[in-house]
Formats: sequence, C-alpha cells, structure tokens
Amino acid sequence: MFKIGKIEIKNALLLAPMEDVTDIAFRKICKEFGADVVYTEFVNSDGLIRANKKTHQKLEITEEERPVGIQIYGGNLEPMIEAARIAEEKNPNLIDINAGCWVKKIANRGAGAGLLKDPDYFQKMVEEIVKTVNVPVTVKTRIGWDANAINILEIAKRVEDAGAAELTVHCRTRQQGHSGEPDWGWIAKVKEVIKIPVALNGGVMNSEDAARAFNETNADAVMIARGAIGNPWIFEDAKELLAGKKISRHISINERVEVILRHLRYSLQIRDDRGAIIPFRKYYSGYLKGFFNVSKVRQDLMKLTEYAPIEELLLNFAEEINKYSETENLSTISK
Repeated sequence: MFKIGKIEIKNALLLAPMEDVTDIAFRKICKEFGADVVYTEFVNSDGLIRANKKTHQKLEITEEERPVGIQIYGGNLEPMIEAARIAEEKNPNLIDINAGCWVKKIANRGAGAGLLKDPDYFQKMVEEIVKTVNVPVTVKTRIGWDANAINILEIAKRVEDAGAAELTVHCRTRQQGHSGEPDWGWIAKVKEVIKIPVALNGGVMNSEDAARAFNETNADAVMIARGAIGNPWIFEDAKELLAGKKISRHISINERVEVILRHLRYSLQIRDDRGAIIPFRKYYSGYLKGFFNVSKVRQDLMKLTEYAPIEELLLNFAEEINKYSETENLSTISK
C-alpha cells in the first residue's frame, strides 16, 4: 500500500519527475489517464535560493493535479533546507529529494546520485529537511554508484531512520544511467529491511511492464518515466491489467491527435506561443510513432510556431491515415 500522509492508494502508479518533460501540461494529461501521483521536474535548490525565475516556475502546481510532489535536488545542505522551505510554500502533498540523477555534472558534485557516495551526509540531509517542513518528505534514489558499490540496503535503512515517508528505488546504478536491464530483485530486498512504502522505478516502458512490476516484486507503487512520454494511456491500461482485464482496444489516429492538441492547449495556457510550441516538439515522435508517412509530418511540425497550423496539419494527417485504413491496416497502433 502506497501510504504517505493522507494519501493511501493500492497499486499506485506514479509519474516520475523528468527534466523538461513533467511540466503542468504533461502532468495534467497523465492525471487524466490515471496517474495516481505526479511530480514536478527536478528543481535546483541553488536556483531557488537565488530566486531564479525559471527555477521558481517549476514549483507551480494546480489543484487538479493532486496528489502532487515537488522534487528538489542539490548537494549542499543549507540550500537544500531552504529549498524545501520554499517548496513547502506552494503547498504540495509531498516533497521529494532527488538522490538518483545520474548525469555527471550533477552526480559528480555530490547532488543526485552523488549522495550515495556519502551515506552519513545523505542521512543528515534527509533528517534536516524532514525537521524543516510539515509535509511528508520522500526520497528517490538508485541501487548504488556502480556495480562495485551497491549500497541500497544501507541507504534504505538510513532514509527510513531519517524520517522519510517513502522510498523510490530506480533499480539501476548511477553508472548504468538508463542503459542495461534494471534489477527489480532489489525491491523485495529493500522491503525486507524497511517498513515505509517502496516504489519501483526503471525499465517500465509499457502497461505490461507496470503490471508485471507489481506482480513480480510486491512493490507498493510503480513509478513510470520515459514510458509515459507520448503514451499517457500507459496508466489507464496498466490499471486494466491489474484488475485482471485484457487490453483489447487500439488507439486510433483520431484519438492520438485529439490528445496531442489537448496537451498542446494546456501548454499554451501556461506559456506564450513560442515558449510552449517549440519545447512541445519533443512529444510528437512518441504520440505519432508507427504511422504511415509520419516522418514527413514530424518534419513539417518542427517548422510551425502557432497553434492553428499545427491543428490543421494534424487533422489533415488523421484524415489521410483514415483514408488509407479503408484498404490497409494503417490507422491504429496496438500497445
């Protein structure tokens, strides 16, 4: 059971914090398709205390997203404590500490997965943040720095002792990044040594993976990252599988275009045209993957900077696919 404060969800499906991905618009879309808890992008503690405008914008949350967590990262204790105070002012349901980011420029300066190299300091950071804020504090980490330094069991005990309300384990080492197979076997081992909820992360790329993760590991929650990009249906379908149902539907080009446009409109509600449309380009590939002649459509989409022509292009593309589908099986994608 994923139980944190007033949150209590069986087989909880979580949307992972992802840099430049999990903004308000994407979180809303995933929430509509069944994500139980969503998280902001990584929020830089140093940027918060310097009052950097772009960093502070990442703290913005909306009521329809709840329950929602704000994730902060940094390698220095005092800025992280102050960042937690600032984050709490936005009234999130929880504050999450990033101890899993594998990127060298972050991990090598002691932030993200770099915290794994100093368990004493890591524990102190969690303790101090727990003391500072009145909302639950959670932690997301990896199983270790590399294959020769897997210390997740020690870290798990320390995180629980420090007062954390939940632990999410990305089942790869920092050295692996996103490559190689995650070792889900660590989830059961972690659950043997701590009592707080444990969420699995890593290698969940489709709804079948999500259901299998629960069934194989007895995790309290499963956190989905890249598997949700361009496929917010992953949450809805995983719940169907967990309920013992079969996924028999296909997602038509019409439905995909409708969701793309809705997602884009949500982005336009929080940014101006150019500020929303250019970053949105990264989603097209996932949403439209597998359709006939899609590469040409993506190239055309990359040139557009206003909503109306994007809508026209996508609706025309859907009409073209539907015409082909009258004689060929090109209109749907099976997940």
